[in-house]
Amino acid sequence: MAATSNNSIKKILTVAFALCIVCSVIVSTAAVALRPMQQLNQELDRKTNILNVANLYEPGMDVEAAFGGITPRVVDLRTGEYSDQHDPATFDGFEARRDPAASRTLSGERDPAGLSRVENFATVYLVGDPDQPEQIILPIRGQGLWGLMRGFLSVEGDGNTIVGITYYEHSETPGLGAEVNNPRWQAQWEGKRVFDEEGSLTPAIRVAKGSGSGEHEVDGLSGATLTANGVTNMLQFWLSPEGFGEYLAKFRAGVDQGDAEQADVELEAEGA
Repeated sequence: MAATSNNSIKKILTVAFALCIVCSVIVSTAAVALRPMQQLNQELDRKTNILNVANLYEPGMDVEAAFGGITPRVVDLRTGEYSDQHDPATFDGFEARRDPAASRTLSGERDPAGLSRVENFATVYLVGDPDQPEQIILPIRGQGLWGLMRGFLSVEGDGNTIVGITYYEHSETPGLGAEVNNPRWQAQWEGKRVFDEEGSLTPAIRVAKGSGSGEHEVDGLSGATLTANGVTNMLQFWLSPEGFGEYLAKFRAGVDQGDAEQADVELEAEGA
């Protein structure tokens, strides 16, 4: 009778339920206890990727110390101006896109990257003197073949010349679309130009299979045409006036103005 009682459905369910409760408490406690460490690791990974796209990262380096030479600033994408409305150290534009009051909807030709919604403010990272940065690091994202791709693009202080590109989150096929993280492919981007010589706000940079010889072209990924198209589309968006186009235009205008002033000085010297 005792053996039968111990194997009753009621006792089995009671033991199973109690075990589930104990396991849930253990898992929840561990998750709460480890959350600060997880957040620190996520922050360290973000800073490492930013240093990497700027060609400033070296294995074994003190990431926090190296990141001290980089200044985060929040940009209003609608105007291209800096904003003090958000703290650049904590503001998360990716999360802000969920708030209808802090974002805007996109559709059709205005949404080549397949984002549907985009935040009104975004954080950029300036290398060197914030007033005359050596590099400007921009967050970028867009749809690849299998899902959202997120990364960073770095351009020189002229607002036009690419330093590097990197992706820290994607679900592309290993050996094909995942080659966006191949250092050999990423190396092609250095020195490419975002805009044409006419000063257009429309980005000219693109990924094209069998190309890559032009100053606005990068050779595509073999067998991963849709991923390559996704890279082109997201750059077409983020470097356009819908994204950072207006912001970068201010740097390009500053460079052009500096060239004009230098030319005037040279002409005056020749006349003298």
